[in-house]
Amino acid sequence: MKESDLYPPLKTYLEAQGYEVKAEIGACDLMARRGDEPPVIVEMKLTFSLALVMQGVARQAMFDHVYLAVPVSAERGWKLRYRDIIRLCRRLGLGLLAVRTGEGAGVEAHLDPGPYAPRKNLAQAGRLLREFDRRVGDPNLGGVTGVTRMTAYRQDALRCAMILETAGPARAAVVAKASGVARAGTLMRDDHYGWFERVARGTYALTPKGVTALIGAHRATLGALIATPSVALPPDPA
Repeated sequence: MKESDLYPPLKTYLEAQGYEVKAEIGACDLMARRGDEPPVIVEMKLTFSLALVMQGVARQAMFDHVYLAVPVSAERGWKLRYRDIIRLCRRLGLGLLAVRTGEGAGVEAHLDPGPYAPRKNLAQAGRLLREFDRRVGDPNLGGVTGVTRMTAYRQDALRCAMILETAGPARAAVVAKASGVARAGTLMRDDHYGWFERVARGTYALTPKGVTALIGAHRATLGALIATPSVALPPDPA
């Protein structure tokens, strides 16, 4: 397939809506006009790519109604990326047209261009801000994947584990007071990491897995946790 194969279906689609369509007007792949309405610009590529997006953004410097056009793809990649593609186009105020060529040629509009006013996810933003405020230091390395992240919740669990390592089995209230982790009882009961076991009602001990976690934790990290009390906010498991 050639990029030029997309033009006839696009021309037919727009002409059916009363537009006059012409190709290669300056740097624009396609320009369409209908009476006194603002012109419609369409940029074409065989795949959705950064180059296509950049072309569309460049045309927005001159015109408001800019579409990106790509062939309809049966490939799994298109289906997996569809929501991200729509989200990106909407964010940039670009329209998106899917073009079928050959037998059964046609065009389907997936998104019309327009101003974008994103709705902020205040709940998620709040969780991230609380995580920032509660986390001690900067124990992770940005850009690294496939490793266990040190979260504020994990730091609170380490605080509790350190108390149990030193004092032995203890009641949740004692661990909470000694560690500064207000919700130590809930944390140890939920036991997301397998570090704690209940040995009696309201009393917890450290498991072998918990001992291993303390051994594996950097001593400087443990020292910082001892020196910095936990912020009294509901913990988020991670």
